[in-house]
Amino acid sequence: MSAGLLRIIPPAMVVRRPHRMIERHIVAYRRQWLIVVSGFFEPLFYLLSMRAGLGDLVGTVSVGGREVPYDAFVAPALMASSAMNGAIFDSTGNVLHRLKYSRIYDAALATPMSPADVATGEIGWALIRGQLYAISFLVVMAALGLTNSWWSLMALPACALIGLTFAALGFLGTTFMRGWSDMDMVTTLTMPLFLFSATFFPISAYGSWAWVVQLSPLYHGVALVRAANEGVWTASMLGHVAVLTAVALVALTLAARRLDALLRK
Repeated sequence: MSAGLLRIIPPAMVVRRPHRMIERHIVAYRRQWLIVVSGFFEPLFYLLSMRAGLGDLVGTVSVGGREVPYDAFVAPALMASSAMNGAIFDSTGNVLHRLKYSRIYDAALATPMSPADVATGEIGWALIRGQLYAISFLVVMAALGLTNSWWSLMALPACALIGLTFAALGFLGTTFMRGWSDMDMVTTLTMPLFLFSATFFPISAYGSWAWVVQLSPLYHGVALVRAANEGVWTASMLGHVAVLTAVALVALTLAARRLDALLRK
């Protein structure tokens, strides 16, 4: 059966050795750990600023019928943003350097690895980086008393899904970049997502524009992490998972095809 499937699936889409790319990055970054954790601090500083004074001005916010302090409302969203940052930063700038300048992927394809192996390995490494951010952020939240129950641990699988989605999107977007100047688009696109994905306000505050917020993949991630932190689960959570999973799978498939086309030129 497996042999029959391999005849149907294009060779560029067969995934066998993605872990080799992850092994390469572990070796390469073992002495540069500060670069890996750099994107963790921006959401952390936002959280500390909310806790320092703004939270007292806002008061409480309703989450799943419960009134929670504003810093406890914002913290899960910033955790989701932290996972996004880790994934998107690694799958854009670093991938661009390896693709256009250091030509690491050309060397990888000289081995038995396929374009799908390279794409999946890169996205897996970016997911790991995003998950490191999420774990660190959850520890900070627990230290500040912003986790309400053991259900908060379920925020980690949610952040893994966020990391997978944005790593796949970042990798796909990078395959269209022509050079470093195009990296400005990353900040241009991620900053609105960060600010307008129900991160700092409940979605009801957007009124008739709420449907625009729901187009953001980060919004669905924020909803999942916030529900996990409060231990409030509804059927809508399945919809959020389905959206993120679908976006991740489509982006991963397109990224592998784009990489195959680029490296065969």
